[in-house]
Formats: sequence, C-alpha cells, structure tokens
Amino acid sequence: MTSGLWIIGYGSLIFKPPPHTEFRLDGYLKGFVRRFWQSSSDHRGTPESPGRVVTLVSLKDIKANKDLLTSVYTHELRHRSEFDDDADILEDDLKVWGCAYYVAPENAEFVRQYLEVREQDGYTLHNVPFHVTSAIPPSIQSKLKQSETGEYFLESSIYIGTIDNKSFIGPEEPLVTARVISGSRGPSGENSEYLLNLGNAIKELEARSSMKDYYLQQLVTSVLELSK
Repeated sequence: MTSGLWIIGYGSLIFKPPPHTEFRLDGYLKGFVRRFWQSSSDHRGTPESPGRVVTLVSLKDIKANKDLLTSVYTHELRHRSEFDDDADILEDDLKVWGCAYYVAPENAEFVRQYLEVREQDGYTLHNVPFHVTSAIPPSIQSKLKQSETGEYFLESSIYIGTIDNKSFIGPEEPLVTARVISGSRGPSGENSEYLLNLGNAIKELEARSSMKDYYLQQLVTSVLELSK
C-alpha cells in the first residue's frame, strides 16, 4: 500500500504548492543556506538565457569551499568574524524558513510524478529533517516525530540542486544575480516575479521570529532598484 507523502518547499513551492495537499506546516531546515545559484532554462529562463532559481547549500559543502564560506559570513554569519574557526559553525547556526505539505496516499504517486517534471532541471530528491513551528492539527500529530526537547519534526522529501549538478552556477555576487533575474523570463513567467513572490512569502514567515534571510532581502532590494 502506498504511504502518504511529505514534501518540503523552500522556494516556489512555498507560494505555489503542489496539487492535492491536505496540510501545510511551516518551519525550518537546519544546516543549509538558500541561494539563487541554480540556473533555470525551463521555468524562469530559456536555454539561450537561463534565469536563476533557488537551491540549498549544505553546511558540509560550505565548510569545504572558501567562496561558499565567504558568502555565509556575509549574510547568515554577518555578526561573526571570517577568522572564526569554521569548525565552530553548527547546523543550528544555519536555518532556512520553509514549509512542508502532506499528500494523502491515494494522491502520492500523482504528486511524485508532478514534482519530477517541475523539479527536473538539475534537482535530485533527498530526505532531511524539517522542524515544525506552526500549530499542528491533532489529526496529524501522530505522523510527526518529537525530539527530546519536545520539538516536533518530520523526515521529508525535498528537491535540492546539489553543488555538483550541471545547473549549479556556484557562488555569485547578489548584484550579479539580481541583474540576471531582472532580465530573464521563461515559460513560467518573469524571473523577478519568482523572486518577489518568494521574498513576500518569507517575510510573512520571518514576522513570527527573529530568524532573517539577509541574502534574500538583499537580492529583493537589488532587483527592485534595477526595475526603477
């Protein structure tokens, strides 16, 4: 018998959920940063002029790459010195707002196939813990796990464009990314629309805590400036 499906959204899935979702839980991922370092030739750009969409970069990859580390010190760890010991960077230091959707067993295979098409340009499927911050309906509490501290979390499917996929463009200055986004359009619409919709969605999530995505804020500001 097919089991139900949990799927995490950290990009367009936040403001454009997959079909047949029954519940949405807001929360965050630990040990990742969100970056517009994935080129898009099928949704927000074309093969001739790729746009930019988000992916996640893991703490393991960040520690192994000086350019990735510099970007993290510029945004997520802006309060620290770049000369701090990298070994002191913990998963709890890097958190990404997102959401998790639940799809009932009878619709799980349909949604899996839908996502395989939607996330095809360099993304692969992974399983990671998702930490829940929103109210949990009693009817689905049993579907979640609980840590020793009482925090609810779930093991969920997530699509990530890892640093070794063909569409990963690597570290890029936010202003350079903003210029690409401002001038790109694909079958799914304006690249800037994707960014601004995501920025608004994350702003709503940020209003509930002190956790901020300074990288995303800078990118949104730069694109708005370029549009004037």
